[in-house]
Amino acid sequence: MATLLPPPKRQKIYHGNSAPELEPPAPTSNVVVQFVSEEDGTSLAPAVNLPANVSREGLEALVNKLSSQGEEPVPFSFHVKLREDKNALPGAPTQVVISKSIEVDILGHPTGDFTTEDVIVIHCSPQSVFRVRPATRCSSTLSGHSSPILCASFSPTGNLLATGSGDTNARLWDLNTETPSHVLSGHKGWVLCVEWEAMERKLATGGHDGHVRLWDPKTGTPIGDALKGHSKHIMSLAWEPIHINATSPRLASSSKDGTVRVWSTLTRRTEYTLGGHSASVNLVKWGGGGGKKGVLYTASSDRTVRIWDAEAGRPLHTLKEHAHWVTTLTLNTDFVLRTGPFDHTGRKPTSDEEAHKLAQARYDALLRTTPELLISGSDDHTLFLWSLFPSSSPTSAGVLQQSITKPVARLTGHQRQISHVVFSPDGKLVASAAWDNSVRLWEGRTGKFVATLRGHVGAVYRLAWSADSRLLVSASKDSTLKIWDLKTYKIKNDLPGHTDEVYCVDFVADKVVSGGRDRTVKIWKN
Repeated sequence: MATLLPPPKRQKIYHGNSAPELEPPAPTSNVVVQFVSEEDGTSLAPAVNLPANVSREGLEALVNKLSSQGEEPVPFSFHVKLREDKNALPGAPTQVVISKSIEVDILGHPTGDFTTEDVIVIHCSPQSVFRVRPATRCSSTLSGHSSPILCASFSPTGNLLATGSGDTNARLWDLNTETPSHVLSGHKGWVLCVEWEAMERKLATGGHDGHVRLWDPKTGTPIGDALKGHSKHIMSLAWEPIHINATSPRLASSSKDGTVRVWSTLTRRTEYTLGGHSASVNLVKWGGGGGKKGVLYTASSDRTVRIWDAEAGRPLHTLKEHAHWVTTLTLNTDFVLRTGPFDHTGRKPTSDEEAHKLAQARYDALLRTTPELLISGSDDHTLFLWSLFPSSSPTSAGVLQQSITKPVARLTGHQRQISHVVFSPDGKLVASAAWDNSVRLWEGRTGKFVATLRGHVGAVYRLAWSADSRLLVSASKDSTLKIWDLKTYKIKNDLPGHTDEVYCVDFVADKVVSGGRDRTVKIWKN
């Protein structure tokens, strides 16, 4: 049967009266706008006089035209800093993102800070050229673990997923088919951490039994026996960055026994042990700054963060500002170090030399505008921002810092212990999660407060950023995941589905994975 088209709409009849006149568009005023770079505060163009109702896309085209060097147009995000108000509510946002137009977002802002007489300083921040779609639905629920899932991590290319559980097994999952791939059994206790080598050739797991194990992700077989040496359980693992050692990266493991061991994956022996901490070492990170072989950052329950030269394990600095256990660290280079030579184009290196060059180029591109920065979070409810190698970046070589071991900024505002802190992949924002049910955003270079993201009704355990730095996902004790919109600082998508607390979350391409106390792995996508 042929499809019937609906009849055409009847014209409105005014019964002899003339049709009412269309309303003329509301007059718009002009404003003087100064575009400045978010990175260094320099002016991108002379001040321009614009109609206030120019759309965000119009502003983007204008900035590209004014500041172009004949390149492809770059997507920008625009924000305006609000004036400091002593009477403002604590936790109120300190900047407004322009999502529609200057007239709607800035002149119409409830604070009434701006009028058409002001010169409006708009901070422009270039965005990544690709866009990640926010996850909206659960595409797979994968069971297999028989105890709560304690850790989950995507491989650098995003093809595989590793999870560790209280059932003493780690599992590998194939993300193209969303099916189980291998069971990695060998640990005698809970698997507390899983860490991928940035070339995706090996996977390391650390257990409650104090052993570190290496696995071949293609076959799911162990590479040799367990690496034994720690006397208590393994708290965290970190691989040597690919731009420092592409052929056989070393592995660092930190333990509850207060030591950090660096293992050679070739000889399977401990190269050296770092024994400076007097309590559990909760986290180890292998950064690219400092010496030829990078540096190790360790956070401990003895209230200190220590920095070591990774070549021979020489102590460089001890940071003693926190008043309680230091539980979490993040570097602004985390994402680049974790993904090594792989970027959004999907190109695969053919040799170790090529991988080394690609990883080095990605690392150097990030360090062009900022040195390697560290943020530490503690059970004293505060975070500190540190810049330990200011000379590593050309932009900050001339900036005088009073002392390297003094923090650049103290980030206060959380009411309870900090559970997780993580830099966005482009290093411009930092998100921190705490037991006070909130997530807070901070500027990555200065540590200034940006906004509070409220919506969870339980402690927020883990955070993960999308690769384009436009989306943030949080996992909470309230059994939900939430994806946040960083233009409005409100929830973009709520992802309920778990039946108990969500302990771990990770974000790769446009897939989000989560695991928790209900023993299932959920994969979410658009």
